[in-house]
Amino acid sequence: MGEAWDVVVVGAGTSGCVVTARLADAGRRVLLLEAGADHPQPGDFPPELRDPTTMRAAAPGHPANWDLSAELTDDRTVPVPRGRVVGGSSALNAGSFIRGTRADFDGWAAAGNDLWSYDAVLPAFRRLEADADLGARPGHGTEGPMPVERPRSGHPLADGFAAAADELGFPAEPDKNADGPPGYGPVPFNVSGGLRVNTAMAYLSPRRGLAGLTVRGGVTVRRVVVENGRAVGVETADDVVRAAEVVLSAGAVGSPHLLLLSGVGPAEDLRSAGIPVVADVPGVGAEFTDHPIVHVGYRPARPLTPPPGRLPLHGVLHATSEGSRVPGDLEILPWLAPFSRITGVPRGDDPMVAVGLQREDSRGRLSLVAADPSGQPRLDYRYLAEESDRRRLRGGVRLAVDLLRTHALTPLLAGRTGPPDDVLAQDPALDGWIRTHLTTAIHLAGTARMGPETDPGAVVDQHLRVRGVVGLRVVDTSVMPQVTSRGPAATAVMLGERAAELMTAGV
Repeated sequence: MGEAWDVVVVGAGTSGCVVTARLADAGRRVLLLEAGADHPQPGDFPPELRDPTTMRAAAPGHPANWDLSAELTDDRTVPVPRGRVVGGSSALNAGSFIRGTRADFDGWAAAGNDLWSYDAVLPAFRRLEADADLGARPGHGTEGPMPVERPRSGHPLADGFAAAADELGFPAEPDKNADGPPGYGPVPFNVSGGLRVNTAMAYLSPRRGLAGLTVRGGVTVRRVVVENGRAVGVETADDVVRAAEVVLSAGAVGSPHLLLLSGVGPAEDLRSAGIPVVADVPGVGAEFTDHPIVHVGYRPARPLTPPPGRLPLHGVLHATSEGSRVPGDLEILPWLAPFSRITGVPRGDDPMVAVGLQREDSRGRLSLVAADPSGQPRLDYRYLAEESDRRRLRGGVRLAVDLLRTHALTPLLAGRTGPPDDVLAQDPALDGWIRTHLTTAIHLAGTARMGPETDPGAVVDQHLRVRGVVGLRVVDTSVMPQVTSRGPAATAVMLGERAAELMTAGV
């Protein structure tokens, strides 16, 4: 048993690096434990983690990937890559850095989490970013750790998709990180100088010399140690690390899994697994959300040069489905290069338009398979369980096809690789095509969601403190009441900033 720390943070992922760095700035003695490799400086990362034009580290078998799997429906299982390296999934993903919307955060507040309204979190968003394009505008920042850049126009397909969205009557949305109506606009990226800047690079590397900050890679945490209702540290494969406070930032899979292994979760499930019950918290792992997604393939009419900066994404359309309760619940994301080239995994030779449902009504469940820290929990997504989700995803696929049929894109395309016209015309047939081609955006959230005492499914309060255990918090996308209606990477960074702010304020 080693020395005690002020705070031990489990997981050097997108949120974990941020909360660790900010607590160290505030003078706390912080130990950050990461199961994957530690790369102290940006140049120490493998090339595929630095290069924003590739997601090869997300391919099965890569050492920086937890390489999980998930049941999307009763008959469809897919890989779920998650980062197993300092920087977490921000070191593996496409680099899209779009904030959640006002409707997202004000929805969190309306559910009893007033500290997380849009206006309450906006200062943290400003503080975290150095926006090279729009930083001088209200609501943005220029001096934060995370660089934000947008791709330039000039690629025929990228410009064609922008014109196609305009042809269909969608407004331009030049700043996806502003409080404007949904439309078509360039994707902001956490990229600078051709480098994918993950949170370990942005937050940890500049602070490696701080006396109060210690980072240890290659450390697997088995459970939280709880004594008399208080978290006093964590058990690793080698010893017990003691701390005045424990923060789980192991991600939306790792954090709830550790809670369950530590005896915090649904009491009946814990007893069935042979785990002593520390706190009966039914919401652990229950009712998570993500973004179901399908891809419509297309064939360019002629070989095209790589886009500027070689980034395979340029613009994105956010649209509102018929009858939606919130704006922008559909995301149409045109890829400008085949996935086989981006990931190194064979998946056809044609680029694709991703169609994502950004506010699903179906709910998934994470649960224990066994009381073994080395195994993964079961991820049962239950996608398409609700008719409202099936209806809106059908509408999204038809919208993507309408884009491909516009006058703006017709001269640039040789055809479409799915779905066929006869399938498009019939709801049951299109439902079947979607189910066969369904995958996930891997934006898992809400496995340990925040909420007030009156919410029986809440796992943490709005200060991110775990119910029933003193001195234990969760800081990552697990705590989102519902996944944001745009990709969660920027929001995950904000969560770390906001959590450190609340913790250093003494709450």
